[in-house]
Amino acid sequence: MTYWHDKRVVVTGGTGFLGCRLCGRLLDLGVGQVDALGHEDYDLEERFAAYQMVDDLRPDVLIHLAAVCGGIGANQAEPFEFLLKNLRIAANVIDAAADLPKVVTVGSCCAYPLGAPQPFSEADLWAGYPEPTNAPYGIAKRVLCLLGQTAREQYAANIVHVIPANLYGPGDNFNLSTSHVIPAIIRKCLHAVRYGECEVRLWGTGDPTRDFLYVDDAAAGIIAVAEQYDAPQPINLGSGVPLSIREVAGIIGGVCGWEGPFAWDAERPDGQPRRYLDVSRAAALLGWRAETPFVEGIERTADWYRSTAWALH
Repeated sequence: MTYWHDKRVVVTGGTGFLGCRLCGRLLDLGVGQVDALGHEDYDLEERFAAYQMVDDLRPDVLIHLAAVCGGIGANQAEPFEFLLKNLRIAANVIDAAADLPKVVTVGSCCAYPLGAPQPFSEADLWAGYPEPTNAPYGIAKRVLCLLGQTAREQYAANIVHVIPANLYGPGDNFNLSTSHVIPAIIRKCLHAVRYGECEVRLWGTGDPTRDFLYVDDAAAGIIAVAEQYDAPQPINLGSGVPLSIREVAGIIGGVCGWEGPFAWDAERPDGQPRRYLDVSRAAALLGWRAETPFVEGIERTADWYRSTAWALH
């Protein structure tokens, strides 16, 4: 029998982008029961709702993905909302779930300091202030990690924290008002090809680097953490390979059939100048590595948008 046999697993944010892929993978592993929860099931900004969730479901494993998130534009438009709502969710979930057998919380690489050495090591999480354009969200994710660590210290809670790189893949958010960089570029390139546009306009200079992790690789990493990891220090999940946004745009353009120019709007913020993760701990302790080549992941994501989301946008 596997670790997951007869276990009940609750995934907050289980109806979202990462949550859907994670729940599908858990079912493939033979989990006894998976509860994929959305905001309509329990409003985790409310303390009572978080306690009600735990009392109703009593999971053997809680994987906490639920968050209010978005790209640079959304973070700049509503920094107070991103900070406040994510702090509320973090505090309520940890408070309610501290006595469960296993809790996995999922943070964000936005939590790392602006000037931290590259690649980002887990030891440097608190070594400075995050990049300002998404600092409120990043700080809320730091607090989520700290809440789990202090609950471990005071109550011997079995809570571990994962920090994934920038996720992408089928099912991502392609709404240009709130999307991250990869779905935004895919959508713009495909629409430019379809409608014969003369250029594709993109935010920033194209110079920043990012670590992009395919969503199914992230799901596999979270499952490995739930099965094997039990330490207070956070653990990174990423490709460990930095790509500039300009390189990413070129790859996406090729996949989407876009042969025209990109117009870079340098007056728009770039965000963190450089960001990629040290994934040596995950490799050493879990035997986990990202497996999906970037071009293959982009092809799958663009195909999903063409076949599933095109009509919606």
